[in-house]
Amino acid sequence: MRKTLALLFTFGAATPALAAKGPFISLGNTDFVVLLAFLLFIGVLFYFKVPGMLGAMLDKRADGIKAEIDEARALREEAQTILASYERKHKEVQEQADRIVITAKHEASLAADQARDDLEKSIVRRLAAAEDQIESAQSAAIKDVRDQAVSIAVGAAHELMAKQMTAAAGNKLIDEAIGEVDAKLH
Repeated sequence: MRKTLALLFTFGAATPALAAKGPFISLGNTDFVVLLAFLLFIGVLFYFKVPGMLGAMLDKRADGIKAEIDEARALREEAQTILASYERKHKEVQEQADRIVITAKHEASLAADQARDDLEKSIVRRLAAAEDQIESAQSAAIKDVRDQAVSIAVGAAHELMAKQMTAAAGNKLIDEAIGEVDAKLH
């Protein structure tokens, strides 16, 4: 790189000096003086190793940029890895949420079916209990009516017998009843 710069400056500076008219090597020729000053300036730059320092600074800057690019590339790869991880986790969480929703719907459906069955059984039990109560009340009413009818019939028969029956006929009926009971017991 140093040689390239030196050649460029040498040929670039010599071109206008060669184009000047008159004796070239003379302190009166301004082109020659400018050429000497330029070469002196270039020499001072090379003496103090300015091109090397510039090259080193540019190399250092290039290394810094390269390190930053490598770091950015590493950070990008890490970010992509993290993003992929989060996307994978998001997908897993979404799948789990879908499974939970499906399970909840299924359980709700089962619970609704069970509640419907329980309600039907409860209705059947209540209807059966109500029918039993009605039947029991009906039987009790029939028994009460029979008992009342028997009481009324016994009372009416008693009155009728009391009016029509004499003492001798009553004794005869009692003897017959005792005979029937005796015959049935033996």
